[in-house]
Amino acid sequence: MEKKESSATGSWPLDNSHISSAVKNSCHPNLKTFLAALSFASFAQALSGSYMKSTITQLERRFDISSYLIGIIDGSFEVGNLLVIAFVSYFGAKLHRPKIISVGCILMSFGTFLMAMPHFISGRYKIETAIRSSVNSTNNLSPCPVSSAESSSVGDRPSLLPPNGCVRESSVSMLAYMFLGNVLRGIGETPIQPLGISYIDDYAESKNAALYIGCVQTISIIGPVFGYLLGSLCAKIYVDIGYMDMETVTITPSDARWVGAWWLGYIIAGIITLMTAVPFWFLPKSLPMPVDKHDASCTPEQSRFLKDSPNMKHKFRPEEPPNLHQMAKEFVPTLKSLLGSPVYIVYLCVTIIQFNSLIGMVTYKPKYIEQHYGQSASKANFLMGMINIPAVALGMFSGGVVMKKFRLGVMGAAKFAFGTSLLGYLLSLFFLAMGCENPKVAGVTVSYTGVEGTSYQEKSLFSDCNSQCSCSGREWDPVCGENGITYASPCLAGCTSSSGSAKNMVFDNCRCLALTMIHSGNMTVTLGQCPRKDDCEKIFPYFLALSVLSSFIISLGGTPGFVLLIRFIKPELKSLALGIHTLATRMLAGIPAPIYFGAIIDTTCLKWGYKLCGGRGACRIYNTSAYSVPGPDTGLEDSLLLLLCSGICSAQKTY
Repeated sequence: MEKKESSATGSWPLDNSHISSAVKNSCHPNLKTFLAALSFASFAQALSGSYMKSTITQLERRFDISSYLIGIIDGSFEVGNLLVIAFVSYFGAKLHRPKIISVGCILMSFGTFLMAMPHFISGRYKIETAIRSSVNSTNNLSPCPVSSAESSSVGDRPSLLPPNGCVRESSVSMLAYMFLGNVLRGIGETPIQPLGISYIDDYAESKNAALYIGCVQTISIIGPVFGYLLGSLCAKIYVDIGYMDMETVTITPSDARWVGAWWLGYIIAGIITLMTAVPFWFLPKSLPMPVDKHDASCTPEQSRFLKDSPNMKHKFRPEEPPNLHQMAKEFVPTLKSLLGSPVYIVYLCVTIIQFNSLIGMVTYKPKYIEQHYGQSASKANFLMGMINIPAVALGMFSGGVVMKKFRLGVMGAAKFAFGTSLLGYLLSLFFLAMGCENPKVAGVTVSYTGVEGTSYQEKSLFSDCNSQCSCSGREWDPVCGENGITYASPCLAGCTSSSGSAKNMVFDNCRCLALTMIHSGNMTVTLGQCPRKDDCEKIFPYFLALSVLSSFIISLGGTPGFVLLIRFIKPELKSLALGIHTLATRMLAGIPAPIYFGAIIDTTCLKWGYKLCGGRGACRIYNTSAYSVPGPDTGLEDSLLLLLCSGICSAQKTY
């Protein structure tokens, strides 16, 4: 009787085997399993991405490259996304989404491993230093070479004509490996967000979807916490650990030439990412559909089946084999329908402007803390991981809770995002009052007599006090004098003798100190830059507190803003909308932002280092006064666009 009715209607076969199959499937891999797997994958992706950003200064110093080139490497991740995002978002939604995500995780892990390769194919890191004698010697080291022959062979170490292939080995090959590895990471990461979020929204009850998405985003924010902590740990370990006698290393982690074991973190992140691919491979293509998402096109017999089965909380859509030709044929009309929505276009403008500011800040904020407040790379990464990122995670999660508790609709979500963005913008204005003065470096930011405001040129490093020494103006081996002024090298400080060894080495009889010291003393300098002034140290905690508060407030609108996107789009356009949204933000924010932010930062460099084989290397000291002036904050523009979006939604009565 059941079979006959089924054939008459041409719909579901409502026999006992189908019922038992539905009950069986509803008890096995379900939405919570997928939610946990997606959270793990988002965590791993965020961990490796944030770790890459934590190694920026390490890579600059290790391979003597500028922030501009590092921005190109960082932007290559988005290039990988651009290659496949549109096709993955559209075709992937109609195929086996969990398995596509699994393949993506494998590609991410291979790309992460590839990014560690430059360490194993390049030579040992050679520190730029003026100390050329054995560090085990306690005396007889003259930092002030006099003869021109010695000067030509030792003092002016950087050569204008590098040997053939020298620069290529240290920089070009590294860029190729890092660029390709980051592209693979970008390709592998592509399906996680659009396919994962749409999968959850398809099979979750409407009242829980926002909370589930908030949970995934919260855990993905926790990933950078561990990424920056991993970066902090690796930054403390010397790059050539195991191959170098640490007693002979004359620099500390706070030195501008220190390079940590950046490669170690990539190996760890690659292993974790590879593990995330396993659970997705065993998840089904589809999950039970919630009753509140029952398709209105169901036949009366299908509706009666659901009505007569009160104990079943879910139903299944019959799976049909994918028709790739038909999907390709429908792609262009579907894309036109999506881009014809003015609300969607305005939302894209919102996120593009917002992401430019966000990506530039996240990429270079640890470096800003290092340069502006004189903190080590390890401490800067630790603070990002333990203070700033948790505030963002808490804000994202709190936004999801607010959405659920107050049952905010689309209009409510838009207004909430508007308010948090505007408040965050107003708070960011206080950063203008939290600047520090430039460190005192003789011949760079101050004259040898202590007058501030010197415009740096290489000839300004030379003075009468060091004229008797054949010093090089290209070396950067900073020493701190008793007068509180940093000198670019012991030679440029006019020192004539030394004592001690390694990190405990002290240079004596430094004639340049006499120009600023009232009472003549030992005229000694010690290795490393002079510490920052007390007033800068006092400002730093306030900077951290304001940074945490503004990050929390702005991130409160993150989840409501994301839900706003997936709610005003038709269900059949949801995956494509998420994919195009990701595509636009990657292309117009993810790729250019690190590059032009890096180029702007390079313009504030006061003293460039030089490669061992010749040519300009990494920057050693920046003009912190210029570095601290923030670019135009986009919080206000973001708020105005969100308000415009709300107005369009209200006028068209879309909801």
